[in-house]
Amino acid sequence: MTAVFHAYPAPAKLNLMLKVVGRRADGYHLLETVFRFIDYSDTVELAVRDDGVIELLNPIDGVPAERDLTVRAARLLQQHSGTPLGASIRLTKRIPMGGGLGGGSSDAATVLLALNALWQTAVPRETLMQLGLKLGADVPVFIFGRNAFATGIGEELTELELPEKWYVVLHPGVHVPTAEIFSSELLTRDSGISIMRILETTQQRRNDLQRVVTSKYPAVNEALSELEKYGSPLMTGSGSCVFLECDSENEADKVYKTLSQKYNGFVARGLSVHPLFGSI
Repeated sequence: MTAVFHAYPAPAKLNLMLKVVGRRADGYHLLETVFRFIDYSDTVELAVRDDGVIELLNPIDGVPAERDLTVRAARLLQQHSGTPLGASIRLTKRIPMGGGLGGGSSDAATVLLALNALWQTAVPRETLMQLGLKLGADVPVFIFGRNAFATGIGEELTELELPEKWYVVLHPGVHVPTAEIFSSELLTRDSGISIMRILETTQQRRNDLQRVVTSKYPAVNEALSELEKYGSPLMTGSGSCVFLECDSENEADKVYKTLSQKYNGFVARGLSVHPLFGSI
C-alpha cells in the first residue's frame, strides 16, 4: 500500500527583543525575549506507518538522521504515548540553518503537533510543550502557538498581541553556532529584568547577543549596516540573520529589492498565531 503523506508548515520566528538576565547553576542562561512567528516556513510531510519505524527519508547533509530533531521528536512522542505506530518523514527546508530563525525547533514542534493528531495519541498541548523542551528551549513556543513574551530559558510563555507588520530578513551567509555565542566572555548576563513587561517588551528593540556575534562575524555587522540605511534593524536569536520591521508589504519589498542582489533573504508577514494553531 502506498504511503499517504500529509504536509504541515513549520514557520520561522523572529526575536523582536532578547535580553540575557542571568544564568542558572546548570549553565543555562535566563532570558527575556519576544517571539514572533512569520509566514516563511519549512514543510514537514508525514505518513503513518504500522511497523513502528521512524524514518527520515531525506536527511540533511552533515546531520545524521538519528540526530535530526524531527526524528528525535517523533521518537519522543512515540515513547511517551506508547503508540505502536511509526512515521515516515520528509522535510523541505527553506529556513536557513544557523540563522536564529528557529527552523529546527519549529520542525520538531510541527512533528509533535501533527503526529499527535495522526497517531490519535491525544497528548495535551502542555505535555507536548514539556516534551519539546527536552529537544530545545525554542521548541515549546512553536507548540504554544501564539506570539509570546518568554522568560526562564525561553519556556515560560505569556501570549502577546502584536500589530500587523512586515519584515525584511537577510542572511549574511555565515552559520553562527549558538553554543559559541552563549559561552563567549564578551556576553553580558546581567540585563535588568523587565517590570512593566508588556510595555517594555513591545517597545524595546535590543538583542544582548548581537554585540558578541558582530564582533566575531563581520558579515553580520555589514548586513546590519546595510539595513540601518532604512530603519533600526536587529539580529534574531543568536544570529546570523538580521531583520528590519516595516509597516507595509510595499515598504518591505522596496527595501529588499535594493539589497537582494547582495544578500539572500526574503520578505515575510508577521503572523498573529502559528499556522497550525486551532487546527490540530
